[in-house]
Amino acid sequence: MEVKSRHHLRSDEIGELTATIEDALGVEVDGDAFERVDLVGTEFDLVLVDGEPAVFVVDDEPFLTVRGANAYPPERRVVTVDAGAVQFVSDGADVMRPGIVDADDAIAAGDLVVIAEETHGKALAVGRALESGADMVGDSGKVVESVHHVGDDLYEFSV
Repeated sequence: MEVKSRHHLRSDEIGELTATIEDALGVEVDGDAFERVDLVGTEFDLVLVDGEPAVFVVDDEPFLTVRGANAYPPERRVVTVDAGAVQFVSDGADVMRPGIVDADDAIAAGDLVVIAEETHGKALAVGRALESGADMVGDSGKVVESVHHVGDDLYEFSV
C-alpha cells in the first residue's frame, strides 16, 4: 500500500472520529497522537493512533481495523463465529450463517461489523452486514461480506 499523504488530526477531528466510533461500537479509542494516512488505490484511508493502524475510514465512516478491535474490544456490532469458521474468515472469506454463534441484534444490513472468534473473543476481520443481526444465525447463506481481515495489506501496514 502506497502512502499518498499523512497529516495529524486536529482536536475537533479527533473528537468527531472517537465519538462516531464510540456511538457505533460502545468503545472509547484513546491515544496521544492521531494521524490520517491517505492511501493510493484503496477504497479507504487509515488513521494511526499512537502509530498503530487502529482505525480506517470506509465511505466516510470511521471504523476499527482488526488491530484496533483487538486493542479496543467493541461492545456492539460484533458477529461471533465458531472455531470451524476461524481459518476461512482469517483468510478473507465472507461469513456464512452456519459459522455464526452470536450476532448483536442492533446490527442493521449495511453496517460495518467486527467478526470475532468464539473462544477468546479476538477480532479476525471486519465486514459489511448483508442481513440484520437478528437474522444472522441460521442454516445457510452469506450474511457478512469481508472488507478487511487478519494478514491482508491493511493488517500488515506499518509506517
